[in-house]
Amino acid sequence: MGCCDEKKTLRNEEERKKLINRLNRIEGQIRGIKGMVENDAYCNDILIQSAAVNAAVNAFNRELLNNHIRGCVKRDILEGHDEVIDELLMTMQKLMK
Repeated sequence: MGCCDEKKTLRNEEERKKLINRLNRIEGQIRGIKGMVENDAYCNDILIQSAAVNAAVNAFNRELLNNHIRGCVKRDILEGHDEVIDELLMTMQKLMK
């Protein structure tokens, strides 16, 4: 689990690798959608792929949020930095839009 310091999170190699792999898959999906648009693919097929990208981004966000809560937020609360709760709530509001 990583640790936040001065708005930077130090992640272990396994955590970093998992996040990068998710982002690489999302990047590939986006490139696929771009190719579909360039090749005049049927709108419904593009929309289905777009929904898959949204699901992948949501899964990435859940993973990162889980790591953040179990690492940075937990540590900050234990150290008496309760302002991290407000920061977390604002971030969750943005994620839920």
